[in-house]
Amino acid sequence: MAHDASTSRRSRGFLGSAKSGAAAAWAMHVTSVALLVLTFFFVGTVLSFVGQDWAGVKAVVSHPLAAVVLILFTLAGCWHMKLGMQSIIDDYVHAPHAKEWALVGNFCFSAALGLATVFAIIKLSLA
Repeated sequence: MAHDASTSRRSRGFLGSAKSGAAAAWAMHVTSVALLVLTFFFVGTVLSFVGQDWAGVKAVVSHPLAAVVLILFTLAGCWHMKLGMQSIIDDYVHAPHAKEWALVGNFCFSAALGLATVFAIIKLSLA
């Protein structure tokens, strides 16, 4: 079977670019490790809310370390979620326009969730 340039181009186009896979996998591993570490602090912070009234919760979240941990946990979680859904969309959505819209929706949802949560944490910590 002859191997010509057009077959090679079609193959690469069908399989997609191999340039961003390693970066996405690396980012997924980094956010996984970050979430593993941050989860202990997050759970500890949330457990400190037990039995607290609104003023007590506000006092905990207004501590700079607690606010930073909550924000870092939120950002790492949203980025990890975006990368995971992007991988699923890339693997299972084959129609080009549907894939584009799914990727845009994934980005917008992840960004909106992250921004809303960070806004709420900042608002609560500065109130």
